Amino acid sequence: MNTQRAKEIAQSPDMKNVVCNGERIYIQHVNDQSETARVFPLDQPEKEYEVQVADLTEM
Repeated sequence: MNTQRAKEIAQSPDMKNVVCNGERIYIQHVNDQSETARVFPLDQPEKEYEVQVADLTEM
């Protein structure tokens, strides 16, 4: 996924199907400069982590 699309998904009021390493995640924030995203698994909102935007896939 590219950074612009990740930002669009993060700002969208609609839930999108996004996967990282086989796990459905929610994008909280996207950092343009580092091209990373702050995400968490849909079933574990307390388990936040940072990933490269390139590792995200929209289903």
